[in-house]
Amino acid sequence: MKLTEENYYSTESDAAYMSYSQLKAFLTCEAAAMYADREPPTTAMLVGSYVDAWFEGTLDKFQAENPQIFKKDGSLKADYQTAEKIIQRVQEDEMFMRYMSGEKQVIMTGEIAGAPYKIKMDSYHAGKAIVDLKCMRDMNYRWSDYTACKVPFVEAFGYDMQAAIYREIVRQNTGDTLPYFLAVATKEDPPDIALAGIPAEVLDEKLRFVEEITPHIQAVWAGQIPPHRCGVCAYCRRTKKITEILDYRELGRYNQ
Repeated sequence: MKLTEENYYSTESDAAYMSYSQLKAFLTCEAAAMYADREPPTTAMLVGSYVDAWFEGTLDKFQAENPQIFKKDGSLKADYQTAEKIIQRVQEDEMFMRYMSGEKQVIMTGEIAGAPYKIKMDSYHAGKAIVDLKCMRDMNYRWSDYTACKVPFVEAFGYDMQAAIYREIVRQNTGDTLPYFLAVATKEDPPDIALAGIPAEVLDEKLRFVEEITPHIQAVWAGQIPPHRCGVCAYCRRTKKITEILDYRELGRYNQ
C-alpha cells in the first residue's frame, strides 16, 4: 500500500502498517487497541494540529474542516486563541523557526522486528536532522505508572520511543542516522518555547525496546495471543464483567 497525505490515517493504512501511535495504544491497553472504536481527536490534539497546519501552510483548510473550533459569532474558541498565541510566539524566535523550516509531513515506511512501520515527520532536514513539534500544557515532569515516579514529559508520553522509531525508519530509507529534536511550545500564557535533543544512547535503548515488544504486539494483532486488559481504561470499564469478590484493598491504583 502506497501511503499519501490523504490515506495516512485511514483504517486501511493502520491495518497495513504499525505506527508509534498504535504501539503506544497497545502498550496502554491491548484490548482497547484491538477492539475499541477510534476516539475522535481531543481538544488538546486539535490545538496541536492547528499549529501543525499553520507550519504546513494549510491552516485555512484545517479551519474549514473543523468548524467546531469556532464560536457562533465566528471567532475562535479560547483553546484555539491559545494556538494563535503559540504561533505568534514561535514566529518571534529565529532558532525555533529555523529548526521547523524543514520539509513538512514527510512520510516514510520501513520494518522493525519484521513488522511494517510508518512515520510522518513534522520537519525533516534531509541528511541533517528530524524535528518534531510538540504543543504541551507545560514542560513540567509528569507522573509515570511505569516507574511510579515523576519523569520528564518526553518519557511520560513516550516521545523518546517515537523518536527511536522515526530515526530508525529514516536510517533504513536514507542510510543516515540523524539527530532528533523536539520543538516544544506550551499552552501557558504567555507560551514557553524550547528546542530539546534526545541523546543517541536513549534512542538506541528505546529502539531495542520497540524491537523486543513488536513481535508480541504483532501476535496479539494477528489473534495468536489474547489481548491483555489493563482494567482501568474507558474500554475496560465499559466491558467489565464481575467474576469475583475483591478485598477492598485491591480496589483502585496507588498514584500520587
